[in-house]
Order: sequence, then C-alpha cells, then structure tokens
Amino acid sequence: MSAPVSYERQGSVAVITVDNPPVNALSVDVRKGLLESVIRGASDAAVTAMVILGGGRTFIAGADIREFGKPPAPPGLHEVLDAIEASPKPVVAAIHGTALGGGLEVTLACHYRVAVPSAQVGLPEVKLGLLPGAGGTQRLPRIIGAEAALKMIVSGDPVRADRALALGIVDEIVADLRAGGVAFAEKVVAERRPLKKVSASDEKLAPARSNPAPFDEFRRSIAHQARGFLAPYKCIEAVQAAVRLPFTEGLTRERELFRECLESPQSRAQIHAFFAEREATKIPDVPRETAVTAIKTAAVIGAGTMGGGIAMNFANAGIPVTVVETAQEALDRGLAVVRKNYAATVEKGRLSQADMDRRLGLITGTLDLGAVREADIVIEAVFEEMAVKKEVFARLDAVARPGAVLATNTSTLDVDEIASATTRPGAVIGTHFFSPANVMRLLELVRGAKTARETIATAAELARRIGKVWVLAGNCDGFIGNRMLHGYLREAEFLLEEGATPQQVDRVIYDFGLPMGPFAMGDLAGLDVGWRIRKGKAHLRRKDLRHSPVADRLCEQGRFGQKTGAGWYRYEKGNRTPVPDPEVEKVIEQSAREQGITRRSIGDDEILKRCLYPLINEGARILEEGIALRASDIDVTYIYGYGFPRYRGGPMFWADTLGLKSVCDDVVAFHTAHGEPWTPAPLLVRLATEGKGFRDYARP
Repeated sequence: MSAPVSYERQGSVAVITVDNPPVNALSVDVRKGLLESVIRGASDAAVTAMVILGGGRTFIAGADIREFGKPPAPPGLHEVLDAIEASPKPVVAAIHGTALGGGLEVTLACHYRVAVPSAQVGLPEVKLGLLPGAGGTQRLPRIIGAEAALKMIVSGDPVRADRALALGIVDEIVADLRAGGVAFAEKVVAERRPLKKVSASDEKLAPARSNPAPFDEFRRSIAHQARGFLAPYKCIEAVQAAVRLPFTEGLTRERELFRECLESPQSRAQIHAFFAEREATKIPDVPRETAVTAIKTAAVIGAGTMGGGIAMNFANAGIPVTVVETAQEALDRGLAVVRKNYAATVEKGRLSQADMDRRLGLITGTLDLGAVREADIVIEAVFEEMAVKKEVFARLDAVARPGAVLATNTSTLDVDEIASATTRPGAVIGTHFFSPANVMRLLELVRGAKTARETIATAAELARRIGKVWVLAGNCDGFIGNRMLHGYLREAEFLLEEGATPQQVDRVIYDFGLPMGPFAMGDLAGLDVGWRIRKGKAHLRRKDLRHSPVADRLCEQGRFGQKTGAGWYRYEKGNRTPVPDPEVEKVIEQSAREQGITRRSIGDDEILKRCLYPLINEGARILEEGIALRASDIDVTYIYGYGFPRYRGGPMFWADTLGLKSVCDDVVAFHTAHGEPWTPAPLLVRLATEGKGFRDYARP
C-alpha cells in the first residue's frame, strides 16, 4: 500500500499530496506524512514554496473517524499545524472537494489558500457535539472576524468557494487545482509576499474587542435552535477566548472546552447518531452493486398536503414530476399550496425567484392517470384507507410502464396487501414520507415480503438524491416509527385521565428535548388523521383492554387542532400558541368518571417514563422481530422523523445510557400497575438480565 502523503517537486515548488481514500481523513499516517513533508520542504534548498493538496475527490474532509474515542497517536494535529505555520517558506493550501474540520484547520495554518470553484470549507464539529479542537476557533476569527466565525462554527455548515473568497478564507479561486496552486505559490515567491501567519494577526478581532455585545446577541439568536445542546455554547466561549486572550492562551482554552464537550454524554450521543445514519444505509442482502432504475421522471398520485410536498422533493432535485388528481379543484388547490410554499422560501431569502420558477416548471398537474405511463417511479399519496389505496394500485398496475417502481406513501398500512392489488409485487415498496414532506428529512422505506432488491436499491438511491435520511423497515402495522408511537400516545392520554393536564405532559416532553409534546403535536398534525385511522381499525380493537375515548370525543365536536382553532388546546385566530381549554378538561374528567378512575397528582418523572419507556419496550420487539435491522436504525428514525433530541442519541441509545436493568425494572413495575400493554419485551428482559445494552445485540 502506498504512503498516504507524497512529496514531489514541480520546479521550485514542493507539491505535498494527501491521498488517503476515500476522504483523505487525518489519520496518524497522514499526520506523520504531512509533518515529514513540510520539514523536508523547509530544508530542501531547491524549494522556494510548498503546496498542500488532496488526491482523489477531496482535500481533507476531517478527522479519521476510526480514531474517535481513542488517545491520539503522535504526532498530534497541533504539532503538524505548528510546523506548517512556522515554515520559513510559503505554504499554500490548494482546496478541492471539501476542507472540513481538521481539514480546514490545516489550511488555516497555511500562509495562503486557493480553491477551485466547486470547493467547500467548514467546521462541522458542533454536529458531533464537539468544537474545533486544533485551533479552528482561534484562527478562523482572526481571518474573517468574530461575528462571521461564530456563524460558521456554531452552525457547522460549510460555505462554497465564492463565499469563502468573499469572507477572506481563501485568497484566490483557481480553475485547475494543482496548476493553479503551484502558479499561486510561484507568484507569492516572485512578489516577495510576506508569510501570513494567522496566529499573529489580531486586526480582524478589533471590532469584537471594542464591543463584546454581539456575543450575547448571538446567544439569544440561537436560543431556540440550540435548545438543550451543549456544544454551540461552548463554541461561543471558544471564539470569545480568541477575542479576549493571546493566541497560545486561546488555544489552551479551546482545548479545555473541547475536552468538556468530548467527555459529555451529548457528544457520545451525537457521534452515535453520526455513525448510525451511515450504518442505516447498509442492507445485508442488498449490496451496493445492486442494479438500480434510473429515475428520470416521476409521478405522484394525489395533490394533497403529502402529495404536493413529495412533488416538491422531486422538483428540488431537478426531476420532472407529474401530479395526478381526480378533480380540477383539488389539483388547483394542491398546486397553489406548492406555489405558496416556494414563494415563502423566496421571501425568506432561501431561494431565488429564478430557482422557484425553474422548480415549478418541473411540476405538471393532470387529471389523466394515463400520464404516469412514462414515469420511472409512481408514488401514491392518497387517503390512509386500504380500499382506496388498493384501487389506486390496481389502476396503476394497468398503466405504469414495465420496470417502474410503484410506491405507497403509507404511515401504517400493510404494504403486502397493497402490493396484492398488482401483478408485480416485486416493484412495490412503501415510501413513508414525514410531514411536511418537503421539509422533514426522514424517509422510511418499507420492504414488503416480495419487494425486489432492485426496488429497494432504486428507492434508496432516490432517497439519497432528494436529500433524505432513509431507514429500511419491515412490513407491520406502523412499521418502525408509528408502531412505537402508539404506546407513547396511549400513555399520554391515559395520564390525562389519571390526573395530568395536556400542558403538563407537553411541558415534560418539551423539557426533555423534543420540539413539542404529544398534544401540541396532535393539534399541529390534525386530530382527524388519527381519528380516521382509529375508525378504520375499530373492528380490531380489543374490548378487554383500556382505551381512552377523549381524542375521539374531541374530534366528534369538530376539534381537529390548529386548523379548526381547537383541539387539545384552543387557538386564537392567526396565532398558533396553544391555550389551555377548560372544555377539554371537562371531557377528560367525564372520561375518568365513566371508567372509575380516581384522579391524582402525577409527577414529572412518572410522565416522562410513562411516555418514553413504551418507545424503548416496543423498539425492543421491533428489533427482535427484524422489523428494524439495528437498534441504531430505530434511533435514526426517531431523531429525524419524530424530533427525538439528537444530543440523547435516540430512544435505544438513551436506554443504554440509563442502563437496561433500570429501564426494565420500571417497565415491570408499570406492567404490574397498568397491565398487558406494559408486558416487558423478551429482548429487553434478556439484555437487562445479561447486563448488556441494545448496542450489544446482533440478530442471529
């Protein structure tokens, strides 16, 4: 195997190339190679300047993830960066692909930086619950100023080369990576430009030193988005250290703050989530080389909220999509909502008018189902009723082209039964988009008993193309996410009858870190959706088990949530703020009386466990049944689909941090108190007894 860092001369310029596929991560061998090459170039009399660049598809995309959690082997990255910056000869970073995290920190230690137009640079450590730990929080503010550095470091989002040039991160945009980098280095030497040592430059820090108020303003500006997170605030402290302290002292403070983050439960949870998202794309019997159908055109059946949102996903990815409806009024209304959504994004400055027009131009509406004949994938997004969906699929089977993927956007229904309405069940797959479909990142792909590997691979590639995080689920009622959600909602409603209030339950769940509690969520989504599903399954309901009638009674009164101005809460016109409603309390109290329930004061700890432990218990069943391939797949589903706080790692990871013995003991106690719905999952009992966690479970 060749060395991950090579050294060669091009004229009087030493070209140092990092070639450590796939992303040139800063492994110990890369660090050694960089250090040795810089020392060699500095001592080579024939060399006047050095250029550091990346081989393959990128510059350096960050740390070596295989070294996460391990003591760093020497040389450390700080030692490498010190050598680069201390070089008596100019060192130029030539950037293509991405320079992220430690990769950008390498470039900041160089004296100059150039980039090709498509390059991106950023410090994404905050997304792992960390902060840049190799001088990023100290050098970046010295190049672009504290305020701009705060935005980049705390968001973790990369910026493209043109923006990096405007900020001052790069000195020049070059057309050709190597030739441009060498030419720039030669120009630096010919013009006798000074060695720009970022650590020695304080000019850009002057505004923040004279007026520190923007730091407090920035904290306030991120309060909602960063609620519950540790790392964003530690990033702010680190940038403040750059402003207040000399460079070397700032580095020391950065390292202290980095260790605080690294040793926190939040970082472990966020690193788990990082790996889990990547692991979810690995399907044992669907190898990477599985053939896929090229998706050049798409069709969506239904122009409602979900159908319109799904169509926007295709248009956003540049894929022409036909939206089919049965009535012109419904089609016009649906397309008008799509247009309104795009216009709102333009108004917020997140999309140009030209981009909006281009995307709208890719969406075609029609009343003719035959228009789907040329589509490579057809996604049905009609009412969540089996009879309706089967009728649609029978008609699609007659008109869709051979080889097309037929997908159903169902959140609970049996994909195999839907597929039975066709003569090609291998082409049928569930594509459970989360609402709003154009915003939510999770896509639950549901595998039927006869779904072909090629169909799964095609749907997975489409998910990647439209920017979704996807998880493959087996076929059962509710799949992964909604099957688990049933117990969460069940217990939330039971708690109301037993003495809690909607606002108390919602507060406990919100304080835990979810974006909203179950009752505020229900009002936002629309209570009529669940009501329709419950009525459709009423014949399956067991009479011997407890059921709360409160939600159904609210719907019978026309209280569907925010859209009707009343649900679990009431809403003032034009205001989405939930207001506790005595009328709801009356319905709850009546239900409790009818069931002979004596209401009591309920503590927050019981509310948290009663609501969230059903997720863990049912997740254990889902895992053992193979509905989810891995516990981490369940975590990905809940982080991206249900707002489970990323800094807790997902419900299964969170359970492991609590200790499954403790969780299982509580589940057993709730089973004793509340009966059959709390029956402990066999896998939970087994792992708890063995002193193991879900992380230790591998399906036989």
